[in-house]
Amino acid sequence: MFGGGAAPILVLSQNTKRDSGRKVQLENIAAGKAIADVIRTCLGPQAMLKMLMDPSGGIVMTNDGNAILREITVQHPAGKSMIEIARTQDEEVGDGTTSVIVLAGEMLGVAEQFLTQQMHPTVIIRAYRQALEDAVTLLQDNISIALDLNDRVKLLEVIKSCVGTKFIGRWSDLACSIALDAVKTVMLEENGHREIDIKRYAKVEKVPGGSIEESSVLRGVMVSKDVTHPKMRRYIKNPRIVLLDCTLEYKKGESQTNVEILKESDFTRILQLEEEHIQKICEEVIAVKPDVVFTEKGVSDLAQHFLLKAGITAIRRVRKTDNNRIARACGATIVNRTEELKEEDVGTGAGLFEIRKLGDEYFCFITECKNPKACTILLRGASKDMLNEAERNLQDALHVARNILIEPKLVPGGGAVEMAVAQMLAEKGKTVQGIGQWPYRAVAEALEIIPRTLIQNCGANTVRTLTALRAKHATGGKTWGINGETGELADMCALGIWEPLSVKLQTYKTAVETAILLLRIDDIVSGSKKKDKEGETRTAQPTEESVKE
Repeated sequence: MFGGGAAPILVLSQNTKRDSGRKVQLENIAAGKAIADVIRTCLGPQAMLKMLMDPSGGIVMTNDGNAILREITVQHPAGKSMIEIARTQDEEVGDGTTSVIVLAGEMLGVAEQFLTQQMHPTVIIRAYRQALEDAVTLLQDNISIALDLNDRVKLLEVIKSCVGTKFIGRWSDLACSIALDAVKTVMLEENGHREIDIKRYAKVEKVPGGSIEESSVLRGVMVSKDVTHPKMRRYIKNPRIVLLDCTLEYKKGESQTNVEILKESDFTRILQLEEEHIQKICEEVIAVKPDVVFTEKGVSDLAQHFLLKAGITAIRRVRKTDNNRIARACGATIVNRTEELKEEDVGTGAGLFEIRKLGDEYFCFITECKNPKACTILLRGASKDMLNEAERNLQDALHVARNILIEPKLVPGGGAVEMAVAQMLAEKGKTVQGIGQWPYRAVAEALEIIPRTLIQNCGANTVRTLTALRAKHATGGKTWGINGETGELADMCALGIWEPLSVKLQTYKTAVETAILLLRIDDIVSGSKKKDKEGETRTAQPTEESVKE
């Protein structure tokens, strides 16, 4: 800063705060570890719940890593990027959000000792990268086993090991079969490519009341709508369904419309035109002889009258997404103009249309479809909070089922796979040349955090159990892990705890990549706000020189 006895040269604005070098790296590591500590107790079947209050006073009770971190407000920039990876994990594979955070925090934690020994971050990063590549290869070639997709029992076992760690675990058999049925329903196979769109076509409808045992997957769709006219039919077997995207009422002007009338007969003529227009639309609909008409827009009283006379049930203002689901379930095509209605646009795939009352509201069910490609999962439960948590857990189960059907490869759960990879990496680390072998072997140590946390959450003796597990793996017991219920050693094959390979791969990749990213940072410049002497925050003001310019 000082040049040859001259005055100090200020490069950055006076309001910017700059941290650099070792201090920043250690701060980032501390922030990452702090986030991981919040989540740590949420791993495994004996997971604790977190209760979060949002600013508007609502409460969220959950042990889903992603849901917790979404609600927490974090100040530190490194903490924010940790929260981001939980979201990525959730969007990508839908499960493993808790373990990815715990693992990333530990990866950062083991790097701390090397930084204090003045090892350069790029050396650590290179070793981490190498270790990640080796771990991915080991997982794919040595540890994973293939799965037969027709073996329903095995598929349910895999989903059960995901659901078992969640609140819904008490009803795991029910939850697993719901998830598997829903995913198999929405699966489309086109020229060898599988497409499973859970978000659009497997809708979870939460209806408070009843008990969780009453939840089910409908062979069809349910929408929370009632018929528009009380006299319309509410129970139709084998209905012919027409889906519209246009209004069944007279088109009005967008804002204000002025009409000049010269004689009174003109006014009657205008009303007559409106009626004729609606009658024409309704006749076009009636021509294809539907039983039920769904429209995304409104249905006027007059249109209801015409449809009622023809014995057609109308349901209006259906959401676009619901309409798409109905189209996939009963094989109808959504039509934008009534003139273009043809026989093949009518959906005949549904076996039953009925309006049922659940609790206080009326719901419209289109069920018993022949070959539905969309479905609704009906969740019942005692309270809103329970339903929200059950829905979050079910989403994880759905994603796991989807991952298995797309890539049917499994790895043993319960910390067994981490231990096996750690064992192999530690062996391989001995062959790495130069100084890089220490961070390489540290990755192997960091992987042990998953079984260690599982043991801690059960309240068992950490050191003894972990040492026993290491010994098991050293003598070739690859599938041995921790029984999450008791904290004792167990063979995961016998317990039937398996996880999809895609979830594990994504967890490792995301955790190591995040650790690498945060270790790369050596400078934090925060220039927006600076505390004044009075203690209030003030945004960075422009300097006098810049104002003059």
